[in-house]
Amino acid sequence: CAAADASNHRALVLVDLQRDFMPGGALAVAHGDEVVAVANRLQPAFDLVVATRDWHPADHVSFAANHPGRRIGDAIEIGGVEHLLWPVHCVQDTEGAKLAADLDAARIALFVDKGTGRRVDSYSAFFDNARQRSTGLADWLRERRVAEIYIAGLATDYCVAATAADALDLGLRVVVVTDGCRAVDLRA
Repeated sequence: CAAADASNHRALVLVDLQRDFMPGGALAVAHGDEVVAVANRLQPAFDLVVATRDWHPADHVSFAANHPGRRIGDAIEIGGVEHLLWPVHCVQDTEGAKLAADLDAARIALFVDKGTGRRVDSYSAFFDNARQRSTGLADWLRERRVAEIYIAGLATDYCVAATAADALDLGLRVVVVTDGCRAVDLRA
């Protein structure tokens, strides 16, 4: 029984539930605030809770403001990696980078900061977009014998999707909690 238990730990990964992604934030996700209540309800059902944070330097490559003549939504290539340009958001140590005010953070065992490098973005909770740098989350989950993760957060079409894809590539079982996600839909 102990061996079966060892590989059946589950973790909840809360993706980017930060103020800049909430209504009124710099990169507001429509109805993003509704995800916070779902995240709070889910947390007690899990052995481990992890939260990711976009944690960008002010001169981050993905900010349209750092590329004169470029607009939000434009794609550029730097160092062989395509980057989508976004509004300035979740800059390290700013109000917008803080967790959503209503998120219960008491059960969060690990915070994973991503997008911390100046020259490459990071949508996934596991790797940067160039897959050159790991966040350490995979090792942390392995050490705790987590075999299955549930993902909720923002935004479904970027950071949640990238996190789910990388988790599957790493051999984890993945469940995306669809009522706990919202899309940014940059095309809208």
